[in-house]
Amino acid sequence: MRDLNYQLKRLCHRNRDGSYATQAKRMHHLMLIANQLHALGFRAMSDHSLKPKHVEALVKEWLAQALSVGTIKNRVAVLRWWALKVDKQNVVARSNDHYGIPDRKFVTNLSKAKAVSALELEKIRDPYVRMSLELQQAFGLRREEAIKFNPNYADRGDHITLKASWTKGGKARDVPLRTDEQREVLNRARQLAASGSLIPSDRNYVQQLRAYERHTANAGLSKMHGLRHAYAQRRYEELTGWKAPAAGGPVTKALSPGQKVLDRHARQIISQELGHEREQITSIYLGK
Repeated sequence: MRDLNYQLKRLCHRNRDGSYATQAKRMHHLMLIANQLHALGFRAMSDHSLKPKHVEALVKEWLAQALSVGTIKNRVAVLRWWALKVDKQNVVARSNDHYGIPDRKFVTNLSKAKAVSALELEKIRDPYVRMSLELQQAFGLRREEAIKFNPNYADRGDHITLKASWTKGGKARDVPLRTDEQREVLNRARQLAASGSLIPSDRNYVQQLRAYERHTANAGLSKMHGLRHAYAQRRYEELTGWKAPAAGGPVTKALSPGQKVLDRHARQIISQELGHEREQITSIYLGK
């Protein structure tokens, strides 16, 4: 292993910011970045060697590879994390515009909503994986949140509370419990998990994640993130009274001034329930 790869691994081990998934993705990006720096001719680097020329060379290479804007921005965010941890934050420009990275396009009116039927759930042989899928569908949870979910802790009567250690970005949040169907799913989750989480006692998170991936693949299920899209679109219709643009409803430009106020309010609520900080990201789920 090259020195830079080794030192960046050590840097990650000393700074465990965010959820396990966030840490794993950061490590993956940093190993890729270290390999790319070596391939670009920057040899004998250490974790304190990062300079503006390295960042500019990397971004130029990523733009040349025609990577998605989201991927490039995620990698630059990892570079900022690296620079911050070695007290060289000024090495990476604060604005992505400095590197000629275009704006990310969030708006899409093509629905990615997905539902899992009872028949499809029956194909999932692991009861913990099956329950995680049901929670994703009922509450719009991310996969990691649904795997780490502890029903005994989360169930607060009229809402569920997600621990910071379960969530992307490490921020706790509440999701309302609105329907009888949600209550029924939550009760069954409590019965299955007892006082623990939806990770069996003989497994850790990574092992259960692999089980989730294996069982969903064997059942012919993919793109389970679409369950969050479906949740967001259901909530939008509940809150506004009309379907989201991605679900065939009117586009924002066609709304009356009063409807636009209601649209913004609904998007803010849905953004919070999904665990996002910006209302703009709801356009990915709802269209615009």
